[in-house]
Amino acid sequence: MPRPLQRRFSWRTALLGAGGVVLVLAGAALLMPQPVRRLLAPPPVQGLKARLSLDGRLLGHFPYGEVSTSDLVTIAPGVQLHRDAGEALQALQAAAAAEGVDIRVLSAFRSIALQKQIFFDVKSERNQSALERAQVSAPPGFSEHSTGYAVDLGDGRAPATNLSPSFDETAAFRWLQAHANRFHFHLSFPQTNRQGVSYEPWHWRFEGSADALKTFEAAQRLER
Repeated sequence: MPRPLQRRFSWRTALLGAGGVVLVLAGAALLMPQPVRRLLAPPPVQGLKARLSLDGRLLGHFPYGEVSTSDLVTIAPGVQLHRDAGEALQALQAAAAAEGVDIRVLSAFRSIALQKQIFFDVKSERNQSALERAQVSAPPGFSEHSTGYAVDLGDGRAPATNLSPSFDETAAFRWLQAHANRFHFHLSFPQTNRQGVSYEPWHWRFEGSADALKTFEAAQRLER
C-alpha cells in the first residue's frame, strides 16, 4: 500500500517565510516608526511592566519632563510652582477671596523622584495593581505635577473634601468652574475623561503660556 505523500522540510521555504516577516516589520517601522519603537522598547518605568500605548501614554498618563528649578517660585511654605502658573494662581486666589471663597493649595510641583516614591509606596501600602494605582496617581515621569504647571486645590471652609470627588460640591469648586478659565487654569481630569484617569475635581493645570500649551498639547488633542 503506497505511503501518503509527506511534505519535506524546505530551508528555502522557511527562509522565504522569515524574510517576508522581516520585510513586513521593516515596512511597518518605516511607515510608523514611533508606534513600532514604542512597542519594541523596554517598559519606560523601572518596576512597572506596562508599556507605552500608541499615543505615548502609560496607563492613561502622558509623559512629562521636570521643570527647571530656576523656573520655580515658592507660593507657600514648601510649595512651589512654575513662576507663570504661580502668579496666575495667586491672582485667582485673590479674586476668589474677594468674593468670600477660600481656595487653598494642597499640592503643586512634585519632582519625578518624589512622584516615584508616592506612586510605589502607596501602591504597596494599598496592595494595588499598577493599573489601579495609575487611575489615581501618575507613574513617575508621567505626572503633570512635575511640569510645575499643575496644582491640587481645596476649599478652606470644607477641608473634609480635600482630594475627594466630593470637592465638586464645595463653593471653591463652583467658583473655579465659573472663573478658572479667566486665569488660564483647566480641569485636567473631568468625569469620563478620555485618558481613563479617575475623576479629580481638585486637579487643575495652567495653560496660560506658549510653553504650557505646548507641554499639554497631547492631552488637549485627546479632549477634542
